Amino acid sequence: MKFLKWYNIRLLLMFALVIFLYSFTSNRNSHRRLTKSEVVFVGDNKNFVKQESVNKLLIENISDVKTIAKEDLNLNKLENSINKHPMVEKSEVFVSVDGVLKAVVKQKTPIARAFDEFGSFYIDYEGNRMPLSDVNTARVPLISGVIDAKNEKKLSEVLKMIYDDEFLKKNIIGVEILSDESLMMTNRNFSYQIEFGKMMNVERKFKNYKAFFQKAVLDSTLYKYKRINLRFTQQVVCTK
Repeated sequence: MKFLKWYNIRLLLMFALVIFLYSFTSNRNSHRRLTKSEVVFVGDNKNFVKQESVNKLLIENISDVKTIAKEDLNLNKLENSINKHPMVEKSEVFVSVDGVLKAVVKQKTPIARAFDEFGSFYIDYEGNRMPLSDVNTARVPLISGVIDAKNEKKLSEVLKMIYDDEFLKKNIIGVEILSDESLMMTNRNFSYQIEFGKMMNVERKFKNYKAFFQKAVLDSTLYKYKRINLRFTQQVVCTK
């Protein structure tokens, strides 16, 4: 019986010690000064935003990050500040065990470049507008014609399909939106135009084009055509 009482007392003492040590280290850790800040970009994209720009947002314009204590940080506020950057898709901000304030940043993915009366801009993978970068230029199809609320969603689906397909990504370099909302495309290595038609049956049309290209490129007939018509989903019509 005495053994059980002593055993219970030891458990209580050990439990109290654990709580004390945890409180002590947590309090000490929260008052610890940061050593530095660090920005890490993830993904396959080139950097379209400078690290210095994100780092400035990260430390909220404080000149010396070493003056900041961990307890004074609002990580959600820092993340929201970075996420408002027009080049950033999302970010995660945390403090490492060695006192480094880190921001892991995923940039937006440009899939096309468009022009309107206000200038030039990218269309990102989510179908939203993205400003051009002073750091890098994306090799993406050029879009001409009017992009509006009626066609932007369907156009985004077409552009995503081009971006996700290695062949189309290398082959299609231009997309023109015609007045009737149909598309005319240009390719990288040949002089013919691709009459895509309306933005429907998109996957089928691209599948037909890829099958036609793989067959026609073998006998060099692609150089003879001026237009490749994909309007009809059952066949590809070529004009010399």
